[in-house]
Amino acid sequence: MTTGTPPPPTDAPAPALPTDAPAASVPGVPGPPLAPGVPAPAPGAPVSPATRPLPPAEGPVPPGEGSGARGARRWSARPWKGVWLAVAGALCAALPFAHALVPNSVGNLGSLVETFLPWTVAVLLPLTLFGVLRRAPLVLVGVLLVAVAWPVRFGGVLVDKRAAGGELIVVSHNVGEDNRDPAGTARRLADTGAQVIAVQELAEEARETFHRALPARYRHHTVHGGVGLWSTYGMTGAEPVEIMPWPRALRATLATPKGPVTVFVAHLASVRVSPVHGFTTGRRDDAARLLARAVTAERPGRVLVVGDLNGTADDRALSPLLRGLTSAQDVAGDGFGFSWPAAFPLARIDHVLARGIRPVSAGTLPGTGSDHLPVTASFTF
Repeated sequence: MTTGTPPPPTDAPAPALPTDAPAASVPGVPGPPLAPGVPAPAPGAPVSPATRPLPPAEGPVPPGEGSGARGARRWSARPWKGVWLAVAGALCAALPFAHALVPNSVGNLGSLVETFLPWTVAVLLPLTLFGVLRRAPLVLVGVLLVAVAWPVRFGGVLVDKRAAGGELIVVSHNVGEDNRDPAGTARRLADTGAQVIAVQELAEEARETFHRALPARYRHHTVHGGVGLWSTYGMTGAEPVEIMPWPRALRATLATPKGPVTVFVAHLASVRVSPVHGFTTGRRDDAARLLARAVTAERPGRVLVVGDLNGTADDRALSPLLRGLTSAQDVAGDGFGFSWPAAFPLARIDHVLARGIRPVSAGTLPGTGSDHLPVTASFTF
């Protein structure tokens, strides 16, 4: 039996260690320091992973720190982000209704805007992409305005208003001075069954070829400069109309079964877009005023004005000419009737306008060798 002090019980608590004891590290061993109170092993001895301090435990993610909240902050942290593009969208939405407010005093900007007015819808895609990619909510406001305003202004244009029938079919075409197949172009225009064919920019050397290619029923015709008129009806009073220093318009009266119809065929002066001078329309505007004067002076009765006017029906410079006339495309067409350029039409600058006869249908025809598409319309008396 052994006597003496008994050993301490095995479950007795270990003496508390001071909380401010310095952390020990193992010389020559990379890594974080050992936990406080853990004796450093001898140099060269292996270090047990158990002696390494555990990283601090991650607590619950505070509210608002998730990915959804971060996405929300990206959209809302800068509420005025994209304000200028939002303003641009609002202006594009307003243009179809307020284009008359765009001044023409600087580079004829108003007429340029009115030439391509339906294309304000083209801003929708870039504005939408920018708003989504940059997370700019205000840009999407501009997108919404355009998406609402454009159908209000142009939705009715897209409705098919064509009807069957018609007693008088008219075809007008800028055949192109460089057209390499005037005979083929003439035959394609005649295949429409039109009683009246009006052409512009007919090269002098192509006149006879064009005329011979037309069927014999178009025996009544007149040509002045680059504009010409062929008809199955008798023709009287054919004469040039002075709208420019050289022949660019003519007038003739056709003896239809329902009575006389006076036809004006015109090719107004070309326009150009210049970075220095802007939208140069001076000669065209002057020619439009002279043609309007001649049409207005025509005695009351049935009148057709057809040709390449180098401007759209929205262009304010053509307002004097369009006054009192009905656009066949607007009343009886299907869509915008864009006629130029033929490869990718952007604007309707070729027109069939009428007074005293009612349009029944209107539209464009397949391309020929020209950079314009032919336009056609049928009428009833």
